[in-house]
Amino acid sequence: MFVTAAYAQSTTTEGAETTHDAAAGEVHTETGVAHEGGHGSGVFPPFDQSTFASQLLWLAITFGLFYVLMSKVILPRIGAILEARSGTIARDLDDASRAKAEADAAIAAYEQDLAVARSKGNAIAGEAREAAKAKANADRAAVEADLNGKIAAAEVRIADIKAKALADVGSIAEETAAAVVDQLIGGKATKAEIAAAVKATAK
Repeated sequence: MFVTAAYAQSTTTEGAETTHDAAAGEVHTETGVAHEGGHGSGVFPPFDQSTFASQLLWLAITFGLFYVLMSKVILPRIGAILEARSGTIARDLDDASRAKAEADAAIAAYEQDLAVARSKGNAIAGEAREAAKAKANADRAAVEADLNGKIAAAEVRIADIKAKALADVGSIAEETAAAVVDQLIGGKATKAEIAAAVKATAK
């Protein structure tokens, strides 16, 4: 450790003053307290063996007071606080468990209701499909029956029209044949003869 010249000089000066004061019967310590007669030992008071008994006594008194204070005031309060907190935590855990159980039950009920609703929806959809299919078949059968009836009526009308047309064709042919015979031959032919000739020609 380096010591400067000024510090060494001040230390030397202080040592000289202390020696001079000691010779005069007065010693100054760092605390500024004067000791008469030069009997100061210069030992730090807690390390002074002559005061160990009083120090131990005051240590025991202080420790006892501190122990009583801790055991009667501080520790009960801390214990009460810890108990209150543990009770609150236990209640919170119970509430959380109960809420979780209720949530699980609600989810299970929802899933069950959803499954029932899906099954009902599928059943209703199946019934609707079957009903629509049956109605479509019934409507198609009704339309087909109506068409068949109309076709049959049309065929009957066509047959009647054809028969009338054929009958008209025969009479027209007979009249035409009679007119041709009259123009070509200049004579009259009987209806029976003309009809027989038309039938023979048609065959």
